[in-house]
Amino acid sequence: MRLCTVLPSAALDLSPSLTLQVASLAMDSLCRGVFAGNSRELSIRSCFPSLFQAEQTHRSILLGLLLGTGQSPQPDSALVRQARAERWSQWSLRGGLEMLPQALDTHLTSRGVSVLRGQPVRGLSLQAEGRWKVSLGDSSLEADHVISAVPASVLSDLLPAEAAPLARALRTITAASVAVVNLQYRGARLPVQGFGHLVPSSEDPGVLGIIYDSIAFPEQDGSPPGLRVTVMLGGSWLQMQEASGCVLSQELFQQEAEKAAATQLGLKEPPSHCLVHLHKNCIPQYTLGHWQKLESATQFLAVQRLPLTLAGASYEGVAVNECIESGRQAAARALGIEPAR
Repeated sequence: MRLCTVLPSAALDLSPSLTLQVASLAMDSLCRGVFAGNSRELSIRSCFPSLFQAEQTHRSILLGLLLGTGQSPQPDSALVRQARAERWSQWSLRGGLEMLPQALDTHLTSRGVSVLRGQPVRGLSLQAEGRWKVSLGDSSLEADHVISAVPASVLSDLLPAEAAPLARALRTITAASVAVVNLQYRGARLPVQGFGHLVPSSEDPGVLGIIYDSIAFPEQDGSPPGLRVTVMLGGSWLQMQEASGCVLSQELFQQEAEKAAATQLGLKEPPSHCLVHLHKNCIPQYTLGHWQKLESATQFLAVQRLPLTLAGASYEGVAVNECIESGRQAAARALGIEPAR
């Protein structure tokens, strides 16, 4: 799919038809690619705050993108400065993103931090002295402060009766499922260059987009190298499949992914390798009113003086970068220090 936006040369008075095209093509694709969600249900203020600020500043999202939305404080570090100087558009790790949690585990355990594995949390309860009792599978522990990075809906089921209003608010933060299909082709070439492309729901309700992995990170192609692409499936199509009782098999997702790669990229030969993963309820949906839910939750925690901090994808950003920043700020707040910018 190619998007072409033609802007008036005079006073930049955007016509309703152009606005409709941007909404039905660009914004629909963007919402599906980032959130696997419906652009008519998501909150622009919560999902894309820079676009919201553009509209507030210049009365139009398109005008805001053209004229700029002003500078807001940004996190700063040597790595961030390098990324800005070199104009990174995306990043990964040499051994894949799984290296990130592995490195965190090594860093923490080497400093005496206990990491409990295979012990799911069964519930949280408040003790008389204001501490938390964390109930595990067959044991428990106490904590002065809890930072929760689990999905909001999961946390809502763990909270005690004293936090019922918070639990009700968190329960309304739903999530979408996405099937990720990694395909590798021997001796194939892509007809286009770039990071990938997104697909509007009007063009294909099942395919959210395709990432051109070999172009973005060719050093991960392996040996012998092969062309790698990732097809993302989800949205209303996946919801309809589930509602109809269809078996969500690996064969179904692979068939849909291969068809998309063939029709959209011309990769008509069968792939040499295929990996399929269905991630259930993996992307939180920031629907209309999401920011108000967060304000209500923050106010409740403050008024009740509950030693609990919310972090992770359910609240203020689903991307890896945003989750890292969310965790950093949550730790700073728990320690009572101002997060460095």
